[in-house]
Amino acid sequence: MMNALAQPQSVAVFGATSDIARALLVELQAPTLQRVVIAARPSPERESVQAELAARGIAVTVLDFDAADHTSHTSVVDAAFAGGDLDLVVIAFGVLGNQADFESNPELAVSAAQVNYVGGVSVGLLVTQRLREQGHGTLVVLSSVAGERARASNFVYGSTKAGLDVFATGLGDSLQGTGVHVMVVRPGFVRTRMTDGLPEAPLSVGPEEVAAAIVSGLKHQRETVYVPSTMRYVMSGLRHLPRSVFRKLPI
Repeated sequence: MMNALAQPQSVAVFGATSDIARALLVELQAPTLQRVVIAARPSPERESVQAELAARGIAVTVLDFDAADHTSHTSVVDAAFAGGDLDLVVIAFGVLGNQADFESNPELAVSAAQVNYVGGVSVGLLVTQRLREQGHGTLVVLSSVAGERARASNFVYGSTKAGLDVFATGLGDSLQGTGVHVMVVRPGFVRTRMTDGLPEAPLSVGPEEVAAAIVSGLKHQRETVYVPSTMRYVMSGLRHLPRSVFRKLPI
């Protein structure tokens, strides 16, 4: 279970090779962190994550995981919990894609939705079933401020994150009193491999800042975390702008 400082001892990360996931695993320091399950597709990045954790003396379980292959998720989640209770589970997978490509090839848009939204629903429900059975644990879902209001420049991606965000928020409400906690993380623009080459937006952050915010949120049992924290007020303003004004903004 989480220790007295709300630090997890056992963690599973779905999408463990993402830059934010890797930064979070660094932020969760040994010896407090004793066991990690990394679920991701086979890749040199996955091998690197495994090696980094093993070098820190952390027990590592590696699982093949494809967010788009929903029929495999039950067996992957079962394998993640096979080593014992998990204090923290993180849904860190997702694809950004390109709006122009989505519009010209709707199959790409559907594929992104399958990963970002349907994959999150599948894993989220399976994981929380297991967390309820053990009577404790936290699920962290990496959402995005892009899901708070659709923008013409990335409305397909934003819609997938909007769906995931609403799902995770409702899931958290449904789990009140069970000992299971859900924390939704809403970063703004994060400088990662996924956004490499894109112009940085105002209030951009690095994956390390997102990781630090997640750890702080765990400590304080937050339900929603914005990164940076000022994005909470920015998005509150944007949500309430008249549509005729919002669509004219260069965002």
